[in-house]
Amino acid sequence: MTHFDYTLEGPIGTRATLGLVVLQTDETIEHDFRTVFGQPGVSLYVTRVPSGADVTTDTLGAMSRALPAAAALLPPELDYDVVGYGCTSGTAVIGQDMIARQVRNGCRTTHVSEPLSALVALCAARGVSRLAFLSPYIESVSQTLRDALKARGVATPVFGSFNEAVETKVAKISKRSLYEAAMALGASDDVEAVFLSCTNLRTFEVIPEIERDLGKPVFSSNQALAWHMGHLAGL
Repeated sequence: MTHFDYTLEGPIGTRATLGLVVLQTDETIEHDFRTVFGQPGVSLYVTRVPSGADVTTDTLGAMSRALPAAAALLPPELDYDVVGYGCTSGTAVIGQDMIARQVRNGCRTTHVSEPLSALVALCAARGVSRLAFLSPYIESVSQTLRDALKARGVATPVFGSFNEAVETKVAKISKRSLYEAAMALGASDDVEAVFLSCTNLRTFEVIPEIERDLGKPVFSSNQALAWHMGHLAGL
C-alpha cells in the first residue's frame, strides 16, 4: 500500500451551514429546500424525527421528546447558523420556545426557526396581518395554529381545509386542488394574503400561478421557513 499525506479544508458551508429536522412522514420539504439552498457555499444537512401517520394534537405533541435525539443525528462537529424544525402544526402544539430548547439540546446552533415564527416574520416584512388560511388537516389541529397566529398579531378570518389527517395523502394533494382552494379563500376582501399551511404540501410550483391570478401575496410553510432561515443566516 502506498501512503499519501493530505491537507484539510474547512467545512462545505463557507457562507452558511444549515440543519433541518424533518418529520418521518414528510415527503416534500427536503425537495423544496434543495431548490432554495442549492447554491455554492451553502450546506444543508437533514435529520428525521419520528412522527405519526395520522396528524392529531397528541401525535404532534409527542414529537417534542424526540427532538434532541433527532437534532443530535446532524453532523455533530459542525456549528450551525440555523436549524429549522419542519412542522407548522407541531410548532403550535409544542411551542416555539420548547422547540428551540429541544433542538439546542441536540446540536450547536446560533438560531432555531420553525414555520410559525417564520410566517409571523414574513407577514411583518410584507406588511400583512390578515390571512386566508388553507389547511390540509382536521379543524382541531388547524385551530391550534390559528390561535397561535392570532396571539402573535396575525388574524385568519377566512379558513378552509381539506380535512385530511393522513400524511401520505396530504403529500399528494394536487396543485390544481391547492390552486382552486386558495383562489376561493383568497377572493375575500377581508384578507390581504393567503397562507398554505403544512410542510408536506407541494406549494412551490403553484404559488406564482395563484399570486398572478389572485393579485395577492401567497405564503406557504416551506416558503416562509426557507426565507426565515436564509434571513437569519445572512443569505
